[in-house]
Amino acid sequence: MKRYEIMFIIAAALEDEKKEAVIETVKEIISDGGEVTKVEVMGLRKLAYPIRKKNDGYYVLVEFKAPADLPKELDRRLRISDDVIRHLIINKDEDKEIAS
Repeated sequence: MKRYEIMFIIAAALEDEKKEAVIETVKEIISDGGEVTKVEVMGLRKLAYPIRKKNDGYYVLVEFKAPADLPKELDRRLRISDDVIRHLIINKDEDKEIAS
């Protein structure tokens, strides 16, 4: 299994319960085929530029281990979610190869 990291931004206008539900959904998707190693909730922050006419977002960073096909499924599911306004998945193993 490879190591990955995903950062996603949840719409700030959502209630706290809904934000927690989105985070739990992402963790469940990852847990289906992989393993969540770290979850860091960074909280509400101002966006660098407006996204979908929103100026603030709720940032979450999740590190996980998974097979190569899981990030594609996670990306697909987050793209169709109305609650997640942006997300980025990176392969942490490839970062080490580039740095060497």
